[in-house]
Amino acid sequence: MNISHDLLVGLAKSFGLFWLIALSIGITVYAFWPSLGRRFDKAANSILDDEDGPAHHAPVPRTPTSAEDQPCR
Repeated sequence: MNISHDLLVGLAKSFGLFWLIALSIGITVYAFWPSLGRRFDKAANSILDDEDGPAHHAPVPRTPTSAEDQPCR
């Protein structure tokens, strides 16, 4: 069987198109699946659970530790 380049290009383009459409539909269905809503909400809010509010820390003064940090004379 002799397969031409044009036939292979057409099959590859068609397969790629249908693969991307199926992948997009699958991702959309997964994202909007009703039973996964709680998991997504928990993940979205999990970073906020550890915080009590904005941090109010006093700046720590930097002390020179080596000769390179000393001012020039």
